[in-house]
Amino acid sequence: MSENKIFSSAALIIKVFIFSVIFLNVKAEVVNKKYFEDEQGVLAIMYHRFEENKYPSTNVRLDIFKKHINLINDNNLNFYNPGEFSNSFGKVKTEKKILLTIDDAFSSFYKKAWPIIKEERIPFILFVSTEAVGKKGYMNWTQIKEVENESFAYIGNHSHSHDYLTKFNFEKFVEDIERSIIIFNNKLGYNPSFFSYPFGEYNLQQKNYISKNFEFAFGQHSGVIDLNKDKYELPRFPINEKYGELKRFKEVISYLPLQYKNIKPENKFMNADENPPKMIVEFFKDQKNLNNINCFSNEGSKWRKTNIVIDNNLLKVNFAEKFNERRGRINCSLKDESGWRFSGFQFVQN
Repeated sequence: MSENKIFSSAALIIKVFIFSVIFLNVKAEVVNKKYFEDEQGVLAIMYHRFEENKYPSTNVRLDIFKKHINLINDNNLNFYNPGEFSNSFGKVKTEKKILLTIDDAFSSFYKKAWPIIKEERIPFILFVSTEAVGKKGYMNWTQIKEVENESFAYIGNHSHSHDYLTKFNFEKFVEDIERSIIIFNNKLGYNPSFFSYPFGEYNLQQKNYISKNFEFAFGQHSGVIDLNKDKYELPRFPINEKYGELKRFKEVISYLPLQYKNIKPENKFMNADENPPKMIVEFFKDQKNLNNINCFSNEGSKWRKTNIVIDNNLLKVNFAEKFNERRGRINCSLKDESGWRFSGFQFVQN
């Protein structure tokens, strides 16, 4: 087991205790840097099931997965090793790389995709929800340890219950995450430094808690990770049978980061009187072509072009309707001489 994967159990227990006493109301650290035109970013893609064809919304066929890997290689894109995050996050990346992530640790990953990934030694993160381990359809701890033993494989924490955590009160949320931390410490000897929000859902208080117990956290909103992205709201492109079609996949891996300085509201959870949110994205003053931005959202349960106003370096999103779906999604893109720049956002309601 590599040393950079290991955290001290005692240190984690102390850390959680201190956080519970002192930091419950402290906001996650936000560090905004300047705009870098040459930033290529890290494009994270997310898979779940493999060759479980009765679940098309979370499944990808194995022959298509192999073609995805070939497309990445054919386009001369390299895979990003998650171990580089600690040293390279916040630094300009002049070469775009692809980060492979797998959520839920389904047995189909171990049986179908793992042999391919292992043979090609593709670095990736496997996000595990501890309650499901060993149950029907899920990997067991022996299999997880086998995967984790490889230097290019990283395990991530995906909560204990994999429930809709925004439905939990804060105490129940903390209990769920602490339980997963204890299990990881017992089974692997450390708690992973990477966290993935189940369904990509979280509120600000929960995000602040995660920021005190993990080094990085991933959502399920689309976009490219750049040096200005929030470490605890990292985007990923979900891949399934519909959105894994080869033409679209080739398009996705060509995207560049759409950098921005700040987004409001900071809380991605919408109470009844906050739907739709008053969304403002602040860009950097030296960014070019901001008037080329277009945004689309699923407001009113139907994907449509959303009304936006660009005022200097501020983008104001004027939603025409409330979000009726549990997750409100907004995708913004801009085309310039370098290609398509893309950034997605997600708000959630119970």
